[in-house]
Amino acid sequence: MRAPLVPVLLCLAVVPAISDAQHTHQFEFGAFGSFTRYDRAFGLDNQLGGGGRFGYFFSPAIGVEVDAGYQQPSLTTGGTTAALALGAASLVVNLGGDNNLFYILGGYSRLRFTDNPSYMFTDNGVHGGIGDRIFLGERIALRLEARGIYSPNTGLPGGAWAGHIVGSAGLSVFTGPSALHDADGDGIADKKDGCPGTPGGAIVDTHGCPNDSDRDGVYNGLDACPNTVEHAEVDASGCPKDTDHDGVYDGLDKCPGSMTGARVDAQGCPTDADADGVPDGPDQCPNSPAGAMVDTTGCPVDSDHDRVPDGLDKCPNTPAGVEVDTVGCQRAIDSDGDGIDDIRDKCPATAAGTHVDSAGCPILFTETRKEVVLRGVTFETGRSALKPDSYTILDIVAASLIANPDITIEIAGHTDNTGAAPTNTRLSQARADAVRTYLASKGVAPGRMVARGYGPSDPIAPNTTASGRALNRRVELRQTN
Repeated sequence: MRAPLVPVLLCLAVVPAISDAQHTHQFEFGAFGSFTRYDRAFGLDNQLGGGGRFGYFFSPAIGVEVDAGYQQPSLTTGGTTAALALGAASLVVNLGGDNNLFYILGGYSRLRFTDNPSYMFTDNGVHGGIGDRIFLGERIALRLEARGIYSPNTGLPGGAWAGHIVGSAGLSVFTGPSALHDADGDGIADKKDGCPGTPGGAIVDTHGCPNDSDRDGVYNGLDACPNTVEHAEVDASGCPKDTDHDGVYDGLDKCPGSMTGARVDAQGCPTDADADGVPDGPDQCPNSPAGAMVDTTGCPVDSDHDRVPDGLDKCPNTPAGVEVDTVGCQRAIDSDGDGIDDIRDKCPATAAGTHVDSAGCPILFTETRKEVVLRGVTFETGRSALKPDSYTILDIVAASLIANPDITIEIAGHTDNTGAAPTNTRLSQARADAVRTYLASKGVAPGRMVARGYGPSDPIAPNTTASGRALNRRVELRQTN
């Protein structure tokens, strides 16, 4: 006899890659035609035959099957024939993909020869083989196989062992769960899945597309808050966000930065019943008079403690203890306490303690004609634009000059030494011009005023400190007649 079919049997030792085909728990039914090349010692012609098989897939890669076949080979010497019934049980290892499922197998074979006095015996053996399933559809495949059978102890008279080679071709039908892939695990086969990238856990429709009942961008099944109000912004779990914790969701909240604790309307905007700028809730004085200035708690501010709130107080600097009227002004004839009757007082808002002339206006210049520094007249940083808090002082200066029409003045602008001298000189000139323009707008004849900029050339304090530099940045008035 010939050597055993070692190359065929060694295929069982190959470690396969895991099959991509999804045939887990499927059954395979098949029928095949076969062609057998018998061991030469048997004296049988090569013979066609047929049979059927039944298999089961435990996983995409591992399965088992049984098969049975029948043949009537002729003796090579002519004349008579023998009958052969074959049965086998195999372990099958699958490789490949959905459309081409390659496999290797091995297992037990039983060969029973009958119907001929010279061939009345049964051989037990092992087999190994390779094959391929070529799918013609989702559940039908053409199956091609080559198998070697080895019987270590043959019943053939005078024989020791035997080896046979069988080739077969047939059709297989697969039943059970669908063989199609479901890459996203949503229960819809990839070929029918309209949304193949669905996240795990999302609920899908019959087309494999995720549902989003509340249309918040988070799919049903993953949405921890599946009934979110439309247009509300949600977090990754599908629950509405409320950044300012006012009870109105982001996306619906038209005032998303509401103060903590503020009462809001249906649109998320704070309510302010007394219209004082402090929302209801944080407002500790919710009934402040209209127009009154309030602090951060919503309570009216009364800087001069005259019981008339700032904003409503037309005389916000009333001295302590002075009786005031309903608008916060002193009831006495001399409103500013400068010793000049209000009727004659051309500067009725003169600060307390200011020396005034007969018209009630501040005396700007003494007999020594000493320069007058306009403290409180300030400008935008690096610019010649007057700050609003400068107007009160300049209004007093204008009133005093109008009340004393014979006085002519020089308006002198000064800076500290920060920066280039030419730049500072130009800035000081521009600031002096701005003061002159303002006084002219209040009725002072322009011809009575000359504006000059001196830059950093005439400091009145050291420029080595911040306080010294602040003193050097100034506007002075000098009488010129």
